[in-house]
Amino acid sequence: MKKTAILFLLCVCCNSTLFAARKQILLNENWNFRFSWQVQKNSERRVDLPHTWNAQDALAGEQDYFRGVGNYRKMIDIPEEWKGKRLFLRFEGANTVTNLFINQQHVGEHRGGYGAFVFDLTDRVDYGKPNEILVRVNNALQLDIMPLVGDFNFYGGIYRDVYLIVTDEQQISLTDYASPGIYLVQEKISEKEAVVNARVMLSNYAATEEAELTVNIFDGGKKLLSEKKTLTLPTGINQPQEIRFTLPSPRLWDGRKDPFCYQVRVDLAVNGQIVDTVSQPLGLRYYTVDADKGFFLNGNPLKLRGVCRHQDRPEIGNALRPMHHREDMDIILEMGTNAIRLAHYPQAPYFYDLADESGLIIWAEIPFIGPGGYEERGYVDQPAFRANGKEQLKELIRQHYNHPSICMWGLYNELKTIGDSPEAYIAELNALAHDEDPTRPTVAASFLGDDNALSPHSDLIAWNKYYGWYGGSFADLGRWADGIHRQFPAYKIGISEYGAGASIYHQQDEVKSGDASGWWHPENWQTAYHIGNWQAIAERPFIWGSFVWNMFDFGAAHRTEGDRPGINDKGLVTFDRKVKKDAFYFYKANWNTEDRFVYIANRRHTRRTQPLTTVTVFSNLKEVELFVNGKSLGRQTPDGYATFTWNEVALSAGENQIEARSVNGKDRKSDIVLWSWK
Repeated sequence: MKKTAILFLLCVCCNSTLFAARKQILLNENWNFRFSWQVQKNSERRVDLPHTWNAQDALAGEQDYFRGVGNYRKMIDIPEEWKGKRLFLRFEGANTVTNLFINQQHVGEHRGGYGAFVFDLTDRVDYGKPNEILVRVNNALQLDIMPLVGDFNFYGGIYRDVYLIVTDEQQISLTDYASPGIYLVQEKISEKEAVVNARVMLSNYAATEEAELTVNIFDGGKKLLSEKKTLTLPTGINQPQEIRFTLPSPRLWDGRKDPFCYQVRVDLAVNGQIVDTVSQPLGLRYYTVDADKGFFLNGNPLKLRGVCRHQDRPEIGNALRPMHHREDMDIILEMGTNAIRLAHYPQAPYFYDLADESGLIIWAEIPFIGPGGYEERGYVDQPAFRANGKEQLKELIRQHYNHPSICMWGLYNELKTIGDSPEAYIAELNALAHDEDPTRPTVAASFLGDDNALSPHSDLIAWNKYYGWYGGSFADLGRWADGIHRQFPAYKIGISEYGAGASIYHQQDEVKSGDASGWWHPENWQTAYHIGNWQAIAERPFIWGSFVWNMFDFGAAHRTEGDRPGINDKGLVTFDRKVKKDAFYFYKANWNTEDRFVYIANRRHTRRTQPLTTVTVFSNLKEVELFVNGKSLGRQTPDGYATFTWNEVALSAGENQIEARSVNGKDRKSDIVLWSWK
């Protein structure tokens, strides 16, 4: 056997959800890539996964970035001893249409760019020989696949991990919409008792066998209980079996306060031997949403202070690795966030794991996206499009069913009702979501007028509102919210998006609006925008949650605004994650009560044109003292929103040192900036 084949076989890793006879082999390294138009011999180049071919052109603001077919080819050895096993190829995500060929024979197709999918290779490979894998991925717009439009880049490629999975012929199914094959249905949850129904999908590719299914519950390394079921396993795939169990006095998954999870390990045994094992998290929680009082987790009020997140970065596009997801999560948690809307599509499985561990409430959604204020359409009334959307909704729910962080399934974003109206179809999606998962509510993000036909077709309804950026003023948000709450008292109202663009290079003395669609996006206006909008949200308990648009700047090739084309700069953090804008610290001061800090706003406006200025400080401390060139200008306590303000501060000609300092000498926090005048 060749050295490469030996190394390939040694690269067997046990995923946190996969044990026993199942083997999972990461196939990310050493693929040969070419575009479909590169038909000459030797036109391939080596790439490693995750990979996108649009990391350069889309992020350079080229609106006609390449949307077509890319080819990924790789040789793997399939050992003779794998005969009698089942072989599957699992893709965590490839955008948008994926066709798989083994040894130049077509295996199958997957249509959709954001969910996982699995192909069965067992009868397609040559055992004891090298086998060629060819994956053809197409990210061109197609009218039968969601999304049809979106204010973000549709990066093409195999941008998430790929695994070869080897199992016995009897297994916990891998082919039920690429789910883990286990659904932990939380039927009754309270502080006194948790009743859970473990619904397990089984597959048997051999003759009928007597089997035993065991569900084990662990608290760390301690086994709490074990429930068994003896069954006859006939030939066939995706056969459901159920085992119900009860935990007395359970420890609840309680958001950021206590994101505790049990572990559920499901064993499948045949002839007394375990042939497959899968483990899943079990975070027990119950929650409700009240039209007047908002969101409640485990019986306690919890206003969802959220952000939205896109999955891309400079230079690599959407081909993120674990370290990128971890860095994003660390920044989100630092701000004191307790909820995330993962817009506008299913995101990496690892990020949902991080949300579980961190105690964040997740709004997960399918990519059913309308044009908002742009041209094109988000919905086409044709059977193929409707069927594809339902398939993507099933993938989202089944693949991520067991994540305790996910508390709502999103159905759409910014759809219009003119022309082909999606109203009847949204009602179908809502019914499908409840059939798939009766335990979670549905939600939608609207931008239509208050009295529109779509809003009643989801359990929760939220609006994308940009008062103070795309027209209007900050005060309009509160007036709008009060009005719609009066008009529709049964609606459970959220704010799905609100935000303003900001460049860290655009600084000004005056606090005045920039040009939303132009090249001037001053940072201090974004700060003022968020102060005004958050006040309106915080003062209204009926708003169950709000989600800043966006946590990070992100790529949108069609945008021509801000300090460069191709970027939506509404993020609280720059695209490269290196600079947290002033508005980030406003939220951190209001939302994070543990990480004590002092932060001087407008810090990047270093060359002042006026001798008198306002110094604004964000801090979660109770008292802050300001010094200018070593002279104290007095102590202040914050207003109701963690903001300290010193007006008409005189600057000296030349360089000035501005220092904000806590008054507690034992644990002193301070911040210093240098501003020049003249």
